[in-house]
Amino acid sequence: MKKVITYGTYDLLHQGHINLLRRAKELGDYLIVGVTSDSFDRGRGKLNVRNNVLERVEAVKATGYADEIIIEDYLGQKIDDIQKYDVDIFAIGSDWMGKFDYLNEYCEVVYLPRTKGISSTQLRDESQDIYRIGIIGTGRIAKRFVPESKVVNGVNVVAAYNPDAEEAEAFSKQFKIAHYSDFDTFLDYVDAVYIASPHLTHYDYIKKSLTANKHILCEIPLVLKRKEAVELYKLAEERNLVLLEASKTAHCPGFMHLITLVKSGVIGDVVDVRASLSKMVTGNTRELKSCEAGGAMTEHASLTLLPIIKLLGKDFVDINFHSKIENGVDIFTKGVINYSHAVSTITLGIGVKTEGNLVISGTKGYVYVPAPWWLTDYFEVRYEDQTKNKKYFYSYDGDGLRYEIQEFISMIVNGRLSSYRLRRKESIVIAEIIEKYRNKANVVVI
Repeated sequence: MKKVITYGTYDLLHQGHINLLRRAKELGDYLIVGVTSDSFDRGRGKLNVRNNVLERVEAVKATGYADEIIIEDYLGQKIDDIQKYDVDIFAIGSDWMGKFDYLNEYCEVVYLPRTKGISSTQLRDESQDIYRIGIIGTGRIAKRFVPESKVVNGVNVVAAYNPDAEEAEAFSKQFKIAHYSDFDTFLDYVDAVYIASPHLTHYDYIKKSLTANKHILCEIPLVLKRKEAVELYKLAEERNLVLLEASKTAHCPGFMHLITLVKSGVIGDVVDVRASLSKMVTGNTRELKSCEAGGAMTEHASLTLLPIIKLLGKDFVDINFHSKIENGVDIFTKGVINYSHAVSTITLGIGVKTEGNLVISGTKGYVYVPAPWWLTDYFEVRYEDQTKNKKYFYSYDGDGLRYEIQEFISMIVNGRLSSYRLRRKESIVIAEIIEKYRNKANVVVI
């Protein structure tokens, strides 16, 4: 029996894909089709927003040409698969001419003619809306957003808004996009907005944008009061709009897998979660100004509370804080959040330095994530018997904003108003805890 193998992403399966599968099938008696995994695509810089790997496998299966479907998950797998399945022919589209000649050492390589005038890129452009994103605020994070957006399909950053006309113009010149200092005119020009403005402006910008029927990705913290978060999520749902808090940690692949592993019971029942984050801040900056809601709590709590709420839940019993204050701003805060079944702590600093790791303790073992844990690319699962310890490594590409952008556009495209990565109720609890601190509830000054 002559075996043939071919590979592809098969995103938005089209007639060109079907023709290639048919031609590959005709080369032998048994066709194996390798479908790239979502994580492998991410590693190659492809962030699609339509078809996940299960949907793509089903689409290939529906063609009737594949005798067997496998998942391609790592670089170099083609050689392993050819030997594992005793393959006679490797078939691929002619646009890859010469790129896979190295496989001739293992089997015959055949480059198949592609169907002219049809490609996944072309179909994405024709069948998928390209969402015109406008950026509100032109500071540090906004400057990272534009290049990160370019690796996500379906996104086009077209405009920036800043009430300071000079800053808006400078930003637009740097990134070659339109600029506005009038908010209503700006909203008329875009389909969705990314809010990267100071904390105290978030509520008004979100409400006005939702009222104008715009989807919203908003930087952390979403808002600083529970009531405001509840109101805004309710308004978004009533208008069938996406409102997503832009926590890049929540959306990065390593952190998502960490949460899944812990919830699966690899360290038993979680008893303690300790999250630390510090970044030294100096100068005349917003982070050190009380009038602009500066401070360690407002700057870092959204990230450190994330693993606690994801793993221990929303129903904490009580919470207390210890803070070191300078010029009306907490340069260091330690918070203890107690649950009926567990305890947790957050340690935050903008004028005090701490290690910045994440430790999750369970009845069977613990997870250690070194600093900077919020950019999760590596962690260890450790046990009493050290021979059972495991290390996990992940790709964290660019500045990480691409992962939250991908989820945001995917939610819009697929009509999802909530993301399992950071659910609306979890976002509301984060706002509630920040509000408790700002209201000086159970705060001890040290």
